[in-house]
Amino acid sequence: MGNSASSGFPAQGVPVIHQVNWLGLWTLYMKEVRRFFKVQTQTIWAPAITTLLFLVIFTVAMGREGRMVLGVNFATFIAPGLIAMGMMQNAFANASFSFLAGKIQGTIIDYLMPPLSEGELMLAMSAAAVTRSVLVGLALAAAMLLWPGVHLGMAHPWAVAWFGLMGAILLSLIGLLTSLWAEKFDHNAAVTNFVIAPLSLLSGTFYVIDNLSPAFQAVSRLNPFFYVISGFRFGFLGQSDIGSTNTAVLHGALGLGVLNLVVALVLYRLLRSGWKLKS
Repeated sequence: MGNSASSGFPAQGVPVIHQVNWLGLWTLYMKEVRRFFKVQTQTIWAPAITTLLFLVIFTVAMGREGRMVLGVNFATFIAPGLIAMGMMQNAFANASFSFLAGKIQGTIIDYLMPPLSEGELMLAMSAAAVTRSVLVGLALAAAMLLWPGVHLGMAHPWAVAWFGLMGAILLSLIGLLTSLWAEKFDHNAAVTNFVIAPLSLLSGTFYVIDNLSPAFQAVSRLNPFFYVISGFRFGFLGQSDIGSTNTAVLHGALGLGVLNLVVALVLYRLLRSGWKLKS
């Protein structure tokens, strides 16, 4: 038999792609985007309408008497939080499905066989989840602009972009971790119902934490969703309950960035180990 050099093929185990596999990364990203976009009624418009119902219910129930929060009417106060909440929940929903569906349907090999590194795999799938998150956010913002009394002028566009993206990235990474760990859809649903939903609803979307007792304020400040919601709202209103100064908001922004790096590192190490995928 001829050796690998004479046959023109590289030796077994020697990498051929020495840099980022941009084509493979883009291909996987587009596969994931097309997967959720093919059923956009379910993945984009339905979540947007469901979240919009919160605005309708709460403004009808609590906003009729001209209630003001942080210097604006109640509808304008909760609108940014609802947009951020919808974005985060859908980033998680998209990312938490991919690996899990592959394990259950026996198609997980489609993610493991292509010449993609663990970082490229993580980046493509996270980016697809963030794309769905942004589309849901845009659909929500467009719908809320039509609701009477809602004003979505941006006081700090950087905060809208940063906190929106950090929240979406955080939930996409947590979603991928969940899909690695889960072995059936019940596991995924448990994380959604008992972790993601409570953290979202208790993040200050519908209230300012100054109205809570000191103990519950302390608990709220341990919730990373609180910083996403409050920081995103700060981008629109110019005010936030993270702290009394813009420096406090900046600290929250930096904290979210560090948290995302830590979660991404954990996910990367798990992907490299093949935990729940190759064993």
